[in-house]
Amino acid sequence: MNRDQLQKFVQYLISAHHTEVLPTAQRLADEILLLGSEINLVHGAPDPTAGAGIEDANCWHLDEEQIQEQVKQLLANGGYYGASQQLRSMFSKVREMLRMRDSNGARMLILMTQQFLQDPRLALWRQQSAGMTDKCRQLWDELGALWVCVILSPHCKPEERAGWLQLLGTWDKLDICPLEEGNYSFDGPCLQPTTAPSTGSEEEEMVAATSPRHTVFGRALQAGELHWTDPHLQRILASDSYGPTLTGNTGGDKPAFDPQGRPLWLCEPFPTACARVDTLRAHGYLQKAMRLAGAIINTLRLQRRHQLESYKQQKKDLLQKGATCITNMEGWVGHPLDPIGCLCRALLEPCRLEEETLSLYPDSGPDKRKIAYQHVPVPGSPGESYLALALEVALLGLGQQRALPEGLYAQDKVVRNEEQLLALLEEVDLDDRLVQVLRKQAGLLLEGGPFSGFGEVLFRESVPMHTCARYLFTALLPHDPDLAYRLALRAMRLPVLETAFPAGEPHPNPLDSMMSNRFPRWFILGHLETRQCELASAMLTAAKGDPKWLHTVLGSIQQNIHSPALLFKLAQDACKTATPASAPPDTTLLGIALELGLQVMRVTLNTMTWRRREMVRWLVGCATEIGAQALMDIMQNWYSLFTPVEAATIVAVTGTTHATLLRLQLDTARREELWACARTLALQCAMKDPQNCALPALTLCEKNHAAFEAAYQIVLDAAAGGLGHAHLFTVARYMEHRGLPLRAYKLATLALAQLSIAFNQDSHPAVNDVLWACSLSHSLGRHELSAIVPLIIRSIHCAPMLSDILRRWTLSAPGLGPLGVRRATKPLGTDRAPLCQLLDAAVAAYIATSHSRLTHISPRHYGDFIEFLGKARETFLLAPDGHLQFAQFLDNLKQTYKGKKKLMLLVRERFG
Repeated sequence: MNRDQLQKFVQYLISAHHTEVLPTAQRLADEILLLGSEINLVHGAPDPTAGAGIEDANCWHLDEEQIQEQVKQLLANGGYYGASQQLRSMFSKVREMLRMRDSNGARMLILMTQQFLQDPRLALWRQQSAGMTDKCRQLWDELGALWVCVILSPHCKPEERAGWLQLLGTWDKLDICPLEEGNYSFDGPCLQPTTAPSTGSEEEEMVAATSPRHTVFGRALQAGELHWTDPHLQRILASDSYGPTLTGNTGGDKPAFDPQGRPLWLCEPFPTACARVDTLRAHGYLQKAMRLAGAIINTLRLQRRHQLESYKQQKKDLLQKGATCITNMEGWVGHPLDPIGCLCRALLEPCRLEEETLSLYPDSGPDKRKIAYQHVPVPGSPGESYLALALEVALLGLGQQRALPEGLYAQDKVVRNEEQLLALLEEVDLDDRLVQVLRKQAGLLLEGGPFSGFGEVLFRESVPMHTCARYLFTALLPHDPDLAYRLALRAMRLPVLETAFPAGEPHPNPLDSMMSNRFPRWFILGHLETRQCELASAMLTAAKGDPKWLHTVLGSIQQNIHSPALLFKLAQDACKTATPASAPPDTTLLGIALELGLQVMRVTLNTMTWRRREMVRWLVGCATEIGAQALMDIMQNWYSLFTPVEAATIVAVTGTTHATLLRLQLDTARREELWACARTLALQCAMKDPQNCALPALTLCEKNHAAFEAAYQIVLDAAAGGLGHAHLFTVARYMEHRGLPLRAYKLATLALAQLSIAFNQDSHPAVNDVLWACSLSHSLGRHELSAIVPLIIRSIHCAPMLSDILRRWTLSAPGLGPLGVRRATKPLGTDRAPLCQLLDAAVAAYIATSHSRLTHISPRHYGDFIEFLGKARETFLLAPDGHLQFAQFLDNLKQTYKGKKKLMLLVRERFG
């Protein structure tokens, strides 16, 4: 600034803050005007914008109250996605401060932790014995991981670390402090140059000592015991060319270098070693982090080499046994310290192109651009690339044979961790160099025995490899199809189901995914089965046009997939893939789709559900796509596939619709063959289940006289065998509708013979059927009417119904007889047969019903009873001596029920 600008700047500054600045300004002005003052003896002036001295610690201003309030509010809004994202951003800020070695990073983490522990939901969840939400659990995991980085800091002062550990120890003892999930050990095995496969029993391997209580701060507390003073570790971190010297190559009792002279790090468990790498990165020591990562990878490679050698020595025994014990009770993928993720992100960081700045920490920001990577040589290791090492490490962790951890959240974390690692790998474009790494690692996974999840023999409760295998299959397919299929087919196994349900044995609820209550530890079994299905679907789609692989994949599906719902989905997907809109169908893949559909039908035959109808319709459609012979085959073998109802109402009907016949484009002879097959199917169903299939069979056989007669005879035979009156009436009405009244009449009489309607069943469901049968017999003629009257009298004891039938029959003359000759010209009289018998039955029913009602009548029903007597009188009066009969009936009532004075008074008032 020039003089005028500086003067204006000072004047405005004093004016804006006159109450605070004016006394200081006056003092400084006085000192400047005093020639001998200290301020005039110093050249220049202090510059508050120039930053701290080079030796000063980085320590920016931290608004503690604002941080505490912000975290408190975000936790209160924990159910919202944005709140979790903002808290993760604050964690990222802590990491950024650690990387800048700003001492406020640890302070900010303390403030956040205090607010996390004051979350009122913690006490509520503990009281209710309910697990916290997944989002909250993930935030606590990240909090615990950050504390490991802080405690492991290579440059913090001992008193700082002691203060942090004291805080962590206090928090760790709180009842509300969340526990670490998954039963992961805190004193796991160190990295070893040699490891032999176990030959003990599964039961021995599964027995675990009761573990002490470990909170989410347990790992950080344990990190307090770790130091950076080991001379071998110091040399690893200090140089890219550290190697054995003439004075020896050992670090204590463990080898310090591999046979190639590269440094090893054997002194602690793999997750702990990787936590060191993450800590070095977090505090800005990127080069040292890469050196330690290289030593860890050297150790992993040496360990794997010795594992393969020891497996080859015991391979014969293990394969004969057909089962193995787990060599890793706890896996590296899903581990609380996320060792594989830490190592992969460290290795990928130097490979990321400069213009792409997206953070490698998952879910850390909204920007999801594709990241570009390049090969970066590993110093001191000719031919090695950090990018290739990242791929190797990821596949080593993902392919590790390991037991599924305990607890829903820990199992979910395994799945989530797998998906995060594979998302990292999918961002890497595979060049020839990486494809060679992929092929080599895939081969090692196949040969890895009990150490690999792709080994020949699996531990019963191993984490399945489906998700990893799908990535490998897709990546390898363009370069080495044979290896891709071998790997994916090996990964199709789900051994926990194989031991629970032997081959060919369906499980209790086959249309749903496996019931988790059968496997209380496997909370994510449904998810795993879905991933298995996705792997199978990927193979089927890729194998289109290749019959050899298609049949191999089909065999694997039939052997390994036990959920019919997923098998059905696979069948649908295969059918869709086999029939593209713009190309001819793939007949082999269509056949496989049909075979899978048939398997589903067989397994679910005895499990009725709404999905069966959808499946049956789809199967008919799939068979139609293949051709008439496939359709006829399922019709001929229906017993093992469908229920009689499904076969008669869906298979036979859908298989012979106009649309199906049009699609098949059959000649006349072939079309008749299909029709004959459908009719045979319908008749067989009618014999098996006449109650539900007789009418569909009759309908389907209408156009073929012999088949129709056979179906009608089945109905007659079934009537003698107990076919219910409701179904007989339904078929009878159908016969009338088709213009066969005598057959309808025959079936109606058979139905009436089975019917019984009591005196008080005015609203019986068969009332309309009875009235229809009476109307039918009246229309046929006097002979048929006379024949049905005894059946009516025997089956119906309801007085209003009998009188209703009687009145209907007296309104008009009977219809034409079977020969077309009208047998009567005027309505029938109630004084002659056959109606006189019906009248007598109706009168008797009224008398019996009246006595029955009067036995337990209450005053509020007196009015209804008087109305009932009024209707009875109308029926009595149809007889020649009806007046006399009704009078005698009333006298009898008055005498018998004279105690009911009020009721008898009402009777006298109404009827005299």
